Amino acid sequence: MTAIEARFRLDWSGFVLDVDLTLPTRGVTALFGPSGSGKTTLLRCIAGLERASQGRLTVGGGVWQDAGHWLPTYKRPIGYVFREASLFAHLTVMGNLRYGLKRLSGEQQVSLDQAIELLGIGHLLNRKADHLSGGERQRVSIARALAVSPRLLLMDEPLAALDLKRKQEILPYLERLHDELDIPVLYVSHSPDEVAKLADHLVVMDSGRVLASGPLADTLTRLDLPIRLGEDAGAVLDATVEAVDKEWHLARVDLTEGGSLWAKDSGLSVGQSVRIRVLARDVSLALNFPEHSSIQNVLPGIVDGIAGDDHPGLTLVRVRVGRSMLLARLTKRAAASLGLTIGLALWVQVKSVALME
Repeated sequence: MTAIEARFRLDWSGFVLDVDLTLPTRGVTALFGPSGSGKTTLLRCIAGLERASQGRLTVGGGVWQDAGHWLPTYKRPIGYVFREASLFAHLTVMGNLRYGLKRLSGEQQVSLDQAIELLGIGHLLNRKADHLSGGERQRVSIARALAVSPRLLLMDEPLAALDLKRKQEILPYLERLHDELDIPVLYVSHSPDEVAKLADHLVVMDSGRVLASGPLADTLTRLDLPIRLGEDAGAVLDATVEAVDKEWHLARVDLTEGGSLWAKDSGLSVGQSVRIRVLARDVSLALNFPEHSSIQNVLPGIVDGIAGDDHPGLTLVRVRVGRSMLLARLTKRAAASLGLTIGLALWVQVKSVALME
């Protein structure tokens, strides 16, 4: 499939959506930004639930909307998962799943059995929808969206209505969809944790406009965005488990040409691909190799960028480590005392690494 191209201008009283995007047709694209930034409105335009006064949408080379053509929602090969699972209470889980199949036309890319297995709902099939927990309802809703074999899966904050326990229950199933299905996903979220776990491509929005769009790792470490992730600023990197130290319950993960980091072992296997998150607040910098330190992760790096942070006393420093980028949050006083300049070689100390398996 070729790219998804979405250009929309929608003018409501007091709000204007004005976007021009080219998105990949593989993996998960997260639409990220504060409430009211236009994420859901953009998703609804793509679904055909809102008709922009000016718009063009092509998916995989097929024109869904332009100046002289409008494909109605029911003819768009999409699956849509809302914040609240919209299930028919009087039907069983299987009844809800089969109801969605009524709009299936053509070859079925994802079988009903496969959708049931991916979401782990086989034991729920005979249960009425109103007898499910919130997490179970949302898993059924996602399975129903998959069962129609969409060419594009739209997910509008599917975890927003769930408590923390239910979110932790459903996230592994979303990761399975990411790993096992070749269906592009547009995922609306304002949760940095969800974005870090699931996204491959990131679109940052604010006030109806796109501030940035690009691969997750590159976009998260940009210093020129007027929107920050606050205390959650940091880098997300793909890595490979290089070794497991069973005595100390640690795993060493290898970065691409950037050395390795130690993280807590959670039953990982050598050779396993993992995603790690390193927050800017957990990174410190030193001009000389630190000795006799409790911080075990020390890597050589080069200063790649320096920018102001949310607080006037803080600064964000982007450091290149091999082919990877990390962010460090320092006080401006500390940065001045180190004499930080772009191109300076130094040592990067990483206090904590979060595994996002």
